[in-house]
Amino acid sequence: MTQKLGRHGIPVRTARNAALAALAADLPSPILADVTVMHRHTALRWVAYVRRDWAEYLAARAADEDTPPL
Repeated sequence: MTQKLGRHGIPVRTARNAALAALAADLPSPILADVTVMHRHTALRWVAYVRRDWAEYLAARAADEDTPPL
């Protein structure tokens, strides 16, 4: 199936990784491991990879607010 899709220009690995990242962003790692039948450590790595960390964004916004407008 991968070869057939590849012949038509459909990047299978990219689509797979995007779908897995979307699942990992919404599911806890034990559920992700059960749903995708992957090892729990692999699921934990995916969840950590897509973890939403807003600290850098908030720091940048605070710095922008301290800077006077041009």
